[in-house]
Amino acid sequence: MRLTMNETRIAIVDLADELQVRKQRVFKLLPRLGIRTMQRREPDRGNQMVATISIEEAATIRQEIIKSTETVGDGSAAASGLFSDDTGFFYVIQLEPDHDPGRFKVGFTTDLDGRLQKHRCSAPFAKYLKSWPCRRVWERAAIDCVTSESEQLHTEVFRVTSVDTVISKAAGFFSVMPRLTNTNDDSEAETETS
Repeated sequence: MRLTMNETRIAIVDLADELQVRKQRVFKLLPRLGIRTMQRREPDRGNQMVATISIEEAATIRQEIIKSTETVGDGSAAASGLFSDDTGFFYVIQLEPDHDPGRFKVGFTTDLDGRLQKHRCSAPFAKYLKSWPCRRVWERAAIDCVTSESEQLHTEVFRVTSVDTVISKAAGFFSVMPRLTNTNDDSEAETETS
């Protein structure tokens, strides 16, 4: 039996479904593992182009995902000492500390330093007020909790009279959530930048 090109490649979306992870998590692994996708048309998906990888590359990704989601003795998620793509930090950034101290941004990231650098492209004086270990799936609830009395300016940008109330609400929210640990920093991360 001869395999066709389509049968020897696996769509990233299918692999993500199989592994029960977001497809973005698989895509983030590709550069680190040196894997490049190939595009193919999928008749079952309205003839859309989809990214595919070889069977061997899929096996490598499966191993990496399994390795990153193994648990340590206390049951906390550990990705070889690092957070997985589904675990990172919920942060509160003050966008204009001197000019508009009540304007802030909240969100989720797996890379605190990188995220702050991106925000500084449009808000050069932005600084972290506080961040907490967080699962990606908690982000929406955390945002709703901490911004309940805030004026929404943009998707994740808000304004309040005092950002201390936002920090207090976030601390309350994360105090009732399961504790997440990371060998690099197993306490709440608090980052001040100048």
